[in-house]
Amino acid sequence: MSVPIYILKRVGQAVPLLFIISVLSFTMLKLAPIDPLAYLKANPAISRSAIKAEEERLGLNKPPVVQYGIWLANLVRGDLGVSTTGGSVFILLMQRAGNTLLLGVLTVFFTWLIAVPAGIWAGVNRGTWIDKLFGIVTTLGMSMPTFLLALLLLMLALGTGALPIGGLTSPDFFQRDAFGQMLDLARHLVIPVTVLTFIGLAGVQRQMRANLLDVLRAEYVRTARAKGLPERKVIVHHALRNAINPLITLFGFEFASLLSGAALTETVLAYPGLGRLTLEAVLTKDMNLVMASIMLGSVMLIAGNLLADILLKFVDPRIALE
Repeated sequence: MSVPIYILKRVGQAVPLLFIISVLSFTMLKLAPIDPLAYLKANPAISRSAIKAEEERLGLNKPPVVQYGIWLANLVRGDLGVSTTGGSVFILLMQRAGNTLLLGVLTVFFTWLIAVPAGIWAGVNRGTWIDKLFGIVTTLGMSMPTFLLALLLLMLALGTGALPIGGLTSPDFFQRDAFGQMLDLARHLVIPVTVLTFIGLAGVQRQMRANLLDVLRAEYVRTARAKGLPERKVIVHHALRNAINPLITLFGFEFASLLSGAALTETVLAYPGLGRLTLEAVLTKDMNLVMASIMLGSVMLIAGNLLADILLKFVDPRIALE
């Protein structure tokens, strides 16, 4: 099957899947014991008529089935609706999506830049002190809670004053020149990127190491060594090409997480990202905003899996797209 036909097939399969996800998500949100207008009802200065007008504006006075039908019809037309705060959901998502995308891309880049060579090095030098050192680091990364590492780095930054705390830019960001703005942005990104990179290193490094060890025990690798090929050529041209395949599938899930954000990390570090926005929307039962975030995450997951399948086909032509 050709790649374009395969893409069309996967898109066709994604439509009913997204519909099912939207129904389940909408149902669970409606069952949540949270009143999206609780903050208005708790304010004695707001009249009952104003609350009813807000219910009418948001469609909360209609039956759940009708609410879902209105939301779905608006979605098909490209209208994501309005938030309970009164702002456009599309504008809110776009304001935060860029921040989360920047954080996600940098995290994936540095995670793979460090983890893949570290996994190869550990696999080739199995049992040495370097392999054991990587094992300790990855175990620490897998066992340490994300929020704890974020808090430790925040305290370190607070104690040393070397890095800014919270936000994405300084108050005088727009008064700086281009280089000053880039430097300010980079300094604000150091802590969140470090936290997410350290936590993500463990899975990729261990996967790369395990894959390479399996391949190095394969018959064709022993044959290549028996022919007298240099060890570097055996690893790079024979073992590594096959060991990398499972990581490409893992990369698809990494791609899917680019816009899903890291809600806990963003909240602890006061990072203005999409994950933090979605978490706040769930806590206030902001239906349109939560549904838009869930659908965006679902689309990214489907696109990530599709990207992984296509990359696998290009890396290993023996794999058939079905």
